[in-house]
Amino acid sequence: MAAKPSEAQSDAPDATRGFLLPKGAAPARLQKPNDFGVLQGNSGRKLVKHAMIKRAPNPVDKHVGSRIRMRRMMLGMSQETLADGLGLTFQQVQKYEIGKNRIGAGRLQHISHILQIPVPFFFEGSPYGESPSPVYVSDFFATAEGLALTRAFMRIKEPTLRRRIIELVEEIAGADLEVN
Repeated sequence: MAAKPSEAQSDAPDATRGFLLPKGAAPARLQKPNDFGVLQGNSGRKLVKHAMIKRAPNPVDKHVGSRIRMRRMMLGMSQETLADGLGLTFQQVQKYEIGKNRIGAGRLQHISHILQIPVPFFFEGSPYGESPSPVYVSDFFATAEGLALTRAFMRIKEPTLRRRIIELVEEIAGADLEVN
């Protein structure tokens, strides 16, 4: 007795799709996608067309990520060290820090434990918070120079010397602005 065409077809790869079909199944013929990118096969089942859509990072995700980066740098910790503690790759930590990927509640709790800081720290000054800090403050603390300057400044115990340093920096910044 000869094999039916559908049985013979189930053992051979479908050349157009690159996978084996179940016994008795025929490849679906797809229609053109509609305006929403949805394809519909012969069975009436809708197949979603997968497209890469770039989304802008959520401002809160960016803020939380920058606070993670700031705290990590304050501790002198590398992205790899944080990633190892979380069981991730350093690339994933990079994505968290720039706000490209969202951080779940459990993971944020774990990050706060590793960075030795309470969870609310990450939301202080967030864009939708009560008192957001200016963007330049977050940007400053996110740099190695900003953190180094802050650490050194905080070690100065004499208030008058601190005030004189601030005046000096303001004078230099004012002179620099006049030149540019």
